[in-house]
Amino acid sequence: MVMDRPSHKEINRKIKQAKEAVSGGQFSVLNPVSVSADVLKLGFTIEGISNILTNLLSEITPDDYAGSYPPQKSYESDILDCELFTFRWVSKHLGEIIYLKFGFKGQWMWVVSLHEDRKEKNG
Repeated sequence: MVMDRPSHKEINRKIKQAKEAVSGGQFSVLNPVSVSADVLKLGFTIEGISNILTNLLSEITPDDYAGSYPPQKSYESDILDCELFTFRWVSKHLGEIIYLKFGFKGQWMWVVSLHEDRKEKNG
């Protein structure tokens, strides 16, 4: 059934695909100004995002998937209609609840959001 997407197996594949994209340098940040401001709050600059993403992607599992079923589609022109995969988890590396959203256009990964989870803060 379509509403059951993404499956545990599909999410696992997307995590693996994201790891491969980052290690191969095949990724971009969709909105660098916004993401730069967010990652500064986490204690690093966007220039170091490749190493941080490598560490963060090694922490997440399909159980950390926090997106919709089926995945939300992007409305941003660069990745219009591409599916977005959202994760929320307690990062051992950063010591915070992290929110990460990314999508793929072909084999190219686009980082849409990376910041401390805001739901907990707004309580």
